[in-house]
Amino acid sequence: MKRIFLSFAMLAILATTYSCRETTQEKTEDAVEAIGEDIEDAAEETGEAIKEGADELNDEIQGNDDM
Repeated sequence: MKRIFLSFAMLAILATTYSCRETTQEKTEDAVEAIGEDIEDAAEETGEAIKEGADELNDEIQGNDDM
C-alpha cells in the first residue's frame, strides 16, 4: 500500500512539473513573438524618421523649405 501511495505521489509531482513546464514554454514563446513584433515596429518607425529627416535635409539643400 505504501509503494502504491508513493508511486501515485511521484506521478502527481511529475505531471504537475510537466504541465507547468509546458505553460512556461508557451509564455516564453509568446514573449519572444511580442519582442519580435516590437523590434519590427521600432525598425519601421526608425526607417520612417530617417526618411523624413533625409527629405527635410534634401529640401533644405535645394532651398525648398517651408520657411
